[in-house]
Amino acid sequence: MARPLRIDVHHHIFPAGSRKSEDLDASVGFRVPPENVPWTPQVSLRAMDALNIDLAVLSVPTGMPEGPAGPENRRAARGLNEMLANICKDRPGRFGFFAATPVLDDTVGVLAEIAYALDELGADGVGLASSYGQGKDAVYVGDDAFDPVWQELDSRGASVHLHGTQTPSSTPWPHEYLGIPITEVPNETYKGAAHLVVTGKKRRFPNVKIILSHLGGSTLILAPRAAVLSRHMGSALTPEEIMDDFKTFYVDTALAAHDTTLGLAKSMLAPDRVLFGTDFPAVSKDMAAWYQTNLDEFYKDEPALLKAVSSDNALRLMPTLQNRLTGVQL
Repeated sequence: MARPLRIDVHHHIFPAGSRKSEDLDASVGFRVPPENVPWTPQVSLRAMDALNIDLAVLSVPTGMPEGPAGPENRRAARGLNEMLANICKDRPGRFGFFAATPVLDDTVGVLAEIAYALDELGADGVGLASSYGQGKDAVYVGDDAFDPVWQELDSRGASVHLHGTQTPSSTPWPHEYLGIPITEVPNETYKGAAHLVVTGKKRRFPNVKIILSHLGGSTLILAPRAAVLSRHMGSALTPEEIMDDFKTFYVDTALAAHDTTLGLAKSMLAPDRVLFGTDFPAVSKDMAAWYQTNLDEFYKDEPALLKAVSSDNALRLMPTLQNRLTGVQL
């Protein structure tokens, strides 16, 4: 049987000069594989060819562009999006992209950048972080202040890739082997997703197609906890409504594909809700291959589901990707 087409919906760029362009980020306790930096599109293409990945949807790491809101932040977002669009243009059939935005409290700047990226640059969707700001100043994506952004995304039926922020907790990470990307980012994804659900924003803006990174982080296991306890704390939704709304998210498989986690996703989400992802170049080719092997093994007796996860679900969610694959045998 021919291998399924593979579309990686969780694939980053590390722009030159950014913190991620270094091979060690001591502030979050994680080492980027040294062979992946300095990052260039060719670094990704070599890994994609080795992993039989046909197309990758690029996005910037969370925290980019850095705030505060203002003209400089807007210019930085515009520069990132034009860089992403040029990468796609220069390597047709291999890359798509989720647009970067200015910090989300800059409503005017964000709305202008969404329009420019989607309408002029041909972005396939928009990348958002679970929260904006640090510590006590962090504001999560379901905040009322961000409603105009969600209204715009909803009116467009846009796809959104939601990634947990690299936010430190109130304590240090437990061990040098357990930095923020390992311990905190999955929970930040859950906090962003849960905020949208229990405030009613997920059902208020139903046309936005939100993809949660890393199989939702801790979202799927903690959703029943939020269902009852958030209702107790005042959410207008019943436990059943909360659970129903959690089931409307999409998830990618980056750094999460294992029979234990894939089984949970399969039991909770519809088959069209799971999409393939790697998190390259934050991880090495071999690390991504371990998860990819797990994914293939999990679906080995269900080739139609493997094909759906590998590419069909992404193509259905983001029809613009079909245009990028001109000349690729589907």
